[in-house]
Amino acid sequence: MNFRRSVHVDNRYRRRPSVGFMPTIEVVRKDHLAPGAVTQGIRRDRAFEDEDVVMARSQIAVGTISAWHHHGARHLYGYLVSGRLRFDYGQDGKEAVELAPGDFFHIPAGLVHRDVNASPSEVAVVVNVSVGTGPAVVNVSET
Repeated sequence: MNFRRSVHVDNRYRRRPSVGFMPTIEVVRKDHLAPGAVTQGIRRDRAFEDEDVVMARSQIAVGTISAWHHHGARHLYGYLVSGRLRFDYGQDGKEAVELAPGDFFHIPAGLVHRDVNASPSEVAVVVNVSVGTGPAVVNVSET
C-alpha cells in the first residue's frame, strides 16, 4: 500500500490513503484532548465523542471530594490508571467502593455518586467510556 504522510485534522491524526476509501485509525494525542463536562474536583478531558459514546480521561486532584453527580442515561465504564479512588453512592451516600490502580468499574446510568481521592500525594487518573445518550454529566446538589 502506498500511504502519504499523517495529517492533523480536528484533534485527530489520520493517514491519507492514496487510493479509494479505506478506514483509518484515529489518534488523539494527550496534549490535544478537549475539555469535557465539569464537576467540582474532577477534570475531564475528551478524546472521542460520538452521538452515544464519549471516551475521556478524568483526573481527580489530591484530597478531592467531588460534587454529587450522575451520568444521566449513560453507563460509565472505567479503568483506574493511577492513584486510589473511592466512589460514594447509595441511600444518603452511605455505600462506597474503593479502587486501586488496574481496577475496572461500571457506574450504572442515573446512579448518583461522588468521586473521592483521599490521597495526600497522588492524583487519581481514570480512563473512561460513557455509553448512552443525553448529557455526559448531571451535577446534583445532594444525594
